[in-house]
Amino acid sequence: MSKEKTTAPVTSPPRTRIPRARPAVSYEGALGHAFSDKRIEILRLTGACGSISQAARDAGVSYKAAWQAIDTLTNLAGVALVERAVGGAGGGGASLTPAGVQLLHAADQVEAARRKVLKALQSGASAPGRPVALGVAQLSIRTSMRNQLPCIVLALEGSDQIVRVRLQLPEGAVLVSRITRESAELLGLQPGLPVLALCKATALKVERAPAAAIRRAAGVNMLQGRASRISRGDSGDEIALEVGPGLQLVGFAAAGSGLRVGSRVLARVEESAVVVALAG
Repeated sequence: MSKEKTTAPVTSPPRTRIPRARPAVSYEGALGHAFSDKRIEILRLTGACGSISQAARDAGVSYKAAWQAIDTLTNLAGVALVERAVGGAGGGGASLTPAGVQLLHAADQVEAARRKVLKALQSGASAPGRPVALGVAQLSIRTSMRNQLPCIVLALEGSDQIVRVRLQLPEGAVLVSRITRESAELLGLQPGLPVLALCKATALKVERAPAAAIRRAAGVNMLQGRASRISRGDSGDEIALEVGPGLQLVGFAAAGSGLRVGSRVLARVEESAVVVALAG
């Protein structure tokens, strides 16, 4: 008599519910920039008046620029800061989320601490012609751009979507940066405002300065100086050049450029490659 084999019923393992990952919240990212731009102000005005369009008017920027400010802060924080009710008067109502309220509270605390530190530095020792506090404020900017030049805004040119910002370096040379009108509004750019001009070393093209007069190309900045350090490489020669007392730039020349320390050089950088930043 044969025995039948019995097979135990196959059961599926219990399904494990995997929680959906939540995006990381980073208030540090949203607060790690100068408060002199208008993003925090626009967020604060939006919460106060309940309208992004009214916040834009009160801040003196366009509706598009106001949304750009809120979108940027939201991206940096990693969490929604504003809730919008579509269909309200003036483009729809808006209110701050709990995260938006918390961000403003944190901004107030950080700004109070920052002012206290800078005030203490300002009342202490200063370098000739330049307060220590200004230098410390600029150290808060962390970027891969190696060229960071203190400038003063001379003028803003253009009435369309693109603005040409004329910047004066400490030794008198002029740089031009091409940025959007919304960016100029959010930075609050105006003649006389101290800013930083930022530029990647790879965007700065260095060559031997011609003996004849330089023909300026449209949309290109040109700065003359002397090579102070040279690092040669197969992909190009890295050139540090001094364009004024204590003012250094870093750029690249073609491999085998033949440039030497002390050579008179010309640095070219397109206006669209120059970034304007606020410090402090």
